[in-house]
Amino acid sequence: MIANQRVYAVRGAVCCENTVESIRLWTVRMYRSILEDNALSESDLVSVQFTVTADLDMLNPASALRQQGCASSVPLFVSAEPVVRNAPSGIIRTLITAYSSKPLIPAYLNGAEILRPDLARMSTIDVKPQDGLL
Repeated sequence: MIANQRVYAVRGAVCCENTVESIRLWTVRMYRSILEDNALSESDLVSVQFTVTADLDMLNPASALRQQGCASSVPLFVSAEPVVRNAPSGIIRTLITAYSSKPLIPAYLNGAEILRPDLARMSTIDVKPQDGLL
């Protein structure tokens, strides 16, 4: 930690299909988007928490990150999203805590922008087939 840094939390969410490939692709894309858009490295991270809607049961998002070599020394935690009538399905949410010198930019991707249109923006990260995520 640098002297002018403090712990910040940043939110993210992504919509995906209930397939191993989709959960892996979009979890990693959301994670990398948050890191890149905020100029964070994994050494800045304190922890990563996920929630998952009940319909996404093909792959744990923490496992998705680990399988892609991400967050290998960062504590990860996953819990079930509360079941709320008429709530959207197919959503993985994250809360990342990290040391930073400024507030962090959230990432709402692949349709999850509807959750927080006031915070949604276009991500700067683009996943390509050679990234091994498609």
